[in-house]
Amino acid sequence: MGILSGNPKEEPLHYGEVFDIWASQLVGNSLISGYQTMLNHAGDEDLKKLLAEAIETCQQEKKQIEELLKENGVGLPPTAPEPPDACLEDIPVGARIPDPAIAATLSADIAAGLVTCSQVIGKSIREDVAMMYGQFHNQKAVLGAKVLRLNKEKRWLIPPPLHLNKHGDC
Repeated sequence: MGILSGNPKEEPLHYGEVFDIWASQLVGNSLISGYQTMLNHAGDEDLKKLLAEAIETCQQEKKQIEELLKENGVGLPPTAPEPPDACLEDIPVGARIPDPAIAATLSADIAAGLVTCSQVIGKSIREDVAMMYGQFHNQKAVLGAKVLRLNKEKRWLIPPPLHLNKHGDC
């Protein structure tokens, strides 16, 4: 392994990269389990499709990150057990997570993921790590746009106060 060897995979990860990659894997593991649980609570079919897409995206990222961690001799973070399937009708109404709350959580998770990917890219000295997280960033941005559209279409979006720029008489 040599720094600036020309082949990024031969370069060591620095401590910041190791921590960020490991931590993003830990969070990804948690998100997969959480989204699987949310699938049990979701009633809207479009929301279920986006949750399934989010799970698939997280699982793809997990596979790539796991490979990178193993290649670099870094232990893997723990994973949560897969939650059991449940029928929506079996979940008491007061215990259900409402669809708008699920969609809002998904939006917030994607926004946080975008920031994390940007931070990893900015800290990386290995081009392969930066490129991988650039790929993850793009996938999250696309999914985020889909969730935003769904939130608008279903009227689940609660916008902050809107600034209406009025032109005209003073």
